Parts: sequence; C-alpha cells; structure tokens
Amino acid sequence: MGHKHSSLDEILAEDMHHWYNKFMKESPSGLITLFELKCILGLQGMNKDASSYVDQIFYTFDMDGDGYIDFVEYIAAVSLLLKGEINQKLKWYFKLFDQDGNGKIDKDELETIFTAIQDITRKYDIVPEDIVSLIFEKIDVSGEGELTLQEFIEGAKGHPEIMKMLKKMMDLTPVLVIIVEGRRNMIKSK
Repeated sequence: MGHKHSSLDEILAEDMHHWYNKFMKESPSGLITLFELKCILGLQGMNKDASSYVDQIFYTFDMDGDGYIDFVEYIAAVSLLLKGEINQKLKWYFKLFDQDGNGKIDKDELETIFTAIQDITRKYDIVPEDIVSLIFEKIDVSGEGELTLQEFIEGAKGHPEIMKMLKKMMDLTPVLVIIVEGRRNMIKSK
C-alpha cells in the first residue's frame, strides 16, 4: 500500500472490507494469537516491560477471554481507541494499566506501561516518571498511592493537562500504521 496516513481518522475511514482483508491476510484462520500479534507488529525480542505491555493489550482486546482476537474484537478495539467517547477510552486505559487486576492502579503499574509504550513506539518525548508524578499529584487527592477507576476517570477529566499527556502517550497511530501498511519488523533488534 505505499501511501502514508496522516491521522487516525484516515486509517479508520478505510472501508470495512479493506480492514477485513488485511485481518484475514495476516491471520487466515480469522483468529489472532498473542504470538501472531507480536509477529504482525514486528515486536519479537522486546524487553520484558514492552512484552508485558503487548500481552496486556492482547488480553484487553480479547474481550471474551478465549485466547484469541477475532475480527469483531479487533475492530471493536480499534474503533474504541480511535473513536470512543472519553469515558470509554479512560475505562480501557484503566483496564490496561491495572496489570494485576486488583481494581486499582499504582505508580509502578503506570510507569511500567508508559515505559513499555515508548519502547514499542520509539517516541521518547515524555518522561514516564514525569507524567506518573503529575497524575498522582493531581488525581490521588487522598495520597493512598493507588487510583480506583472512578478516581482515575474523574481526575483525568478534571485536569486537561493530564488528558493531553494521556492522549499523547496512548497514541497508537504507529501500531495501526504497521497493521494498515502490512509492514513487519519495523522495530529492529538493537
């Protein structure tokens, strides 16, 4: 496909038939395993944190928990990330950040995810420690060192600078471009 996409809207604007053909080309069985997702994105040989992040994304997208991402889950996840309402996106972010599944996110979980995102996207313009400190300084008003879903959503929505940083950190354009253009091994081993 040689053209470049300048925005997420353009990526999603491609017709559903085209998305389906791309999905089926990469996974003729109609199901993507975790290993296949890493292959599609050219993410073999990542560090432990980046690998854990991809695992977490996979299990978040695998909405029925069957160990596969099917086309409906794939399109639902992409649509949510690109077109979802802010509450939906924040709920998805929270689920992704809550690595241990205890219903709360702490500084270590956030820092691990943000560092892993940077390792995958190769965009290092925001220091993970800085955004984590800002989030907890502004949102964790009780000072517990953990955020519940409600605290996270209300706090993020109440602080435009946090929303701006979250949107920037969670921008999956590079990942979607890899999928759309069918490129493999974009991220090379060091």
